[in-house]
Amino acid sequence: MRHSILFVFVFFLTFNGMTQNPKFDKLEMNFAQRHYKRVYRKAKRLLDNPEYDFSQLPKYYKSISLFQLCQNEFWLERHPTALKEAEKLFLEVRNSSSGQNIFNAHMYEISWLRSDMVAWAADLKRMGQQSTFDNVQRLIDSLFNGVPSIDEGNSANDLTNSIDSSSNLSNSLIGIRNEILETAKKHIGTPYVWAGSSPEGFDCSGFTSYVMKEHGQGLPRRAADQYIKSTKIKRKNAQQGDLVFFNNGSGISHVGIVVSKQGEPLVMIHSSSSKGIIITEVEKSQYWMKRLHGFGTYVK
Repeated sequence: MRHSILFVFVFFLTFNGMTQNPKFDKLEMNFAQRHYKRVYRKAKRLLDNPEYDFSQLPKYYKSISLFQLCQNEFWLERHPTALKEAEKLFLEVRNSSSGQNIFNAHMYEISWLRSDMVAWAADLKRMGQQSTFDNVQRLIDSLFNGVPSIDEGNSANDLTNSIDSSSNLSNSLIGIRNEILETAKKHIGTPYVWAGSSPEGFDCSGFTSYVMKEHGQGLPRRAADQYIKSTKIKRKNAQQGDLVFFNNGSGISHVGIVVSKQGEPLVMIHSSSSKGIIITEVEKSQYWMKRLHGFGTYVK
């Protein structure tokens, strides 16, 4: 009898989240590493195993990995019902008795997912894929309303008036690099707008293309194309006025303008989906550091 009671007690502790489950930990780790296909497969296997019926976490990870996978247009073409399935699973978790606890414990993942979805929607808008854009925007509004921004607590804008653009730059290019930053900083506070490319509102690549055009550089409209066309540079060589690119696991999804001096901790000015044009200390953000892809320049 005593052994039975002990078994029940251990079972209760284990399956009510008071101890770590290695398979769930693996899902979390793989998701953070952007191995979305792996997360999807593992979560699906756990859902098919009755031993894991006690938890909503496999369903949660299957849902958010599906949302990430759908951002790859080729994957979505092969799985046309995936977005609908992801939404269904997400709602089932949210409406479950443990849903709120799961969401609270994993809010950082949901916040990151929301930002990736916004970047995806902006790309869809730019490419004229209106039907998919409308669906994704609906999902963002209905599923992620009230989710905190990844930029909450960002204090980098305190640096706005103290940034010195005059040192550590090539003498022959110092003028143009200073001018690029001055133009960019004039738009701090401008709101984020889907596919926006004017001072009334910018998305990420709309902002970089606008600023660079003001200084005689014609950039492609999409962040992915801006990266392709840029002259690639190493991180240690990135200077003020160069571009920094980010990859959400499905391709280039964001771009900003480097504000920090060469060799200093990376700081960028960019169009944030939640706060518009802001300055962000990249190395203080797990979200941006995990997605940092590379650097390119148009200043030659």
